[in-house]
Amino acid sequence: MNATPESAEADTGAVVPADAPAPETEIVRPRSSPATLVLAVLAIMFTLWAAQGVILPILLAAFFALIGNPLLRLLCRLRLPRFLGALLLLVLAIAALVTLGRQLATPAAEWIAEAPRTMRMVVPKLRKMIEPVQQASQTAEDIARAAGGENPRRPVQVVRTEENAPFRALSTTPKLLGSVLAVVLLTFFFMVYGERLQRSAIALLRERQRKVLTTDIMQSIEREMSRYVLTITMINVGLGLVVAAALHWLAGFDAQEALLWGTATALLNYAPYVGPFIGFALLLLAGLVKFDSLAMSLLPAGMYVALQTIEGQLVTPIVLGRQMALSPLIVILALLIFSWAWGLVGLLLAIPLLVCVKIVLGKVEEFEGWARLLE
Repeated sequence: MNATPESAEADTGAVVPADAPAPETEIVRPRSSPATLVLAVLAIMFTLWAAQGVILPILLAAFFALIGNPLLRLLCRLRLPRFLGALLLLVLAIAALVTLGRQLATPAAEWIAEAPRTMRMVVPKLRKMIEPVQQASQTAEDIARAAGGENPRRPVQVVRTEENAPFRALSTTPKLLGSVLAVVLLTFFFMVYGERLQRSAIALLRERQRKVLTTDIMQSIEREMSRYVLTITMINVGLGLVVAAALHWLAGFDAQEALLWGTATALLNYAPYVGPFIGFALLLLAGLVKFDSLAMSLLPAGMYVALQTIEGQLVTPIVLGRQMALSPLIVILALLIFSWAWGLVGLLLAIPLLVCVKIVLGKVEEFEGWARLLE
């Protein structure tokens, strides 16, 4: 059998020239074990919970800055300096919140003061509504005990009382005011210096491809998140106004009380599934307190369900489209995790953060499958 030149060269021990190109070798990327990934996720969750005092003001400020950035760009096109535009938007937003707070303070204080009497009024009505269910449950329980030969005994109820510290509210007030001030200042600086910070961070990257990819990701996040947050805010405000108008004109609520419940439903609508359920329970409670008849008691909650259905099934899908579509299961898990870590603020920030993660995954070719998994 004739030997090939390569085999002959190998047999004779010929030396490969130094300037010959080296054979290409496949780069093997290190892979993390499942245990390492689980530990990393647990470490991140613990860090989010432990450092919430620092993380939450930053995330809230970024959230509010995303709402204001489209309006700020409009002001900049009108030849208004960015510094003055951000200051003007913040002043207008604070003035609007103070005005709304003054309108809602009276009905909110009345509801809080009347809470014990309200519960005494609502409990008999609720018992009357669920009396058939309780009777059926009691009958089934008696039959089961009779079949098992057990004597029905009333369980011993243990009532625990907790003494509130008299100075607890006084001690937490300065911390709350400091957090609010930090959010306001951070929002202002994010709006004024956010773009400059992005350019400085991108300039630290050496490879041009990474600079292009990072720039694309950051611009997409800012553009899509600003559009999403601003659109959702406008939809929620519209829903709150329509709910308030319906409660005032159709259910007979006074203007301030209707505005209170409209504001509550607008804020709760930032948390899909969970927020509308809480809003339904609140309006059901308000109807039971205000009206004596069962039909009128269910009217506020029924109107809210109808308006919420129209908003969730028609308005939001048409306005946002399929680009921001998220899996209901992923949404519920995100709401569960972030509400556990950050409470009510976590419910507010869960969906924007989830949308941000989806945008990043969709821009990186290796993680496009994960982005589709969130849909």
